[in-house]
Amino acid sequence: MEQKKIAELTDEELLQEAKKMKSSAMINAVLIGFLIGILIFSIVKSGIGFFTLIPLFLVYKFINKSKYDEKELKNVLKERNLK
Repeated sequence: MEQKKIAELTDEELLQEAKKMKSSAMINAVLIGFLIGILIFSIVKSGIGFFTLIPLFLVYKFINKSKYDEKELKNVLKERNLK
């Protein structure tokens, strides 16, 4: 979501987005753990190679995406004094 779009949401919609963010954060954590497991298994089994870097890249994308969206939403919630 863009900054303008988040700022235009009502209080109820913001709280719903916060709930969605929590559930997506849990799913991202599970996926990151799974990808790190694949990464470790791949390194142990066949060493570092091109296919070893793919899970590492995906973990990086999941981490960056979740932090960026969460910060914007938290800032708007804080401005409106919502939980």
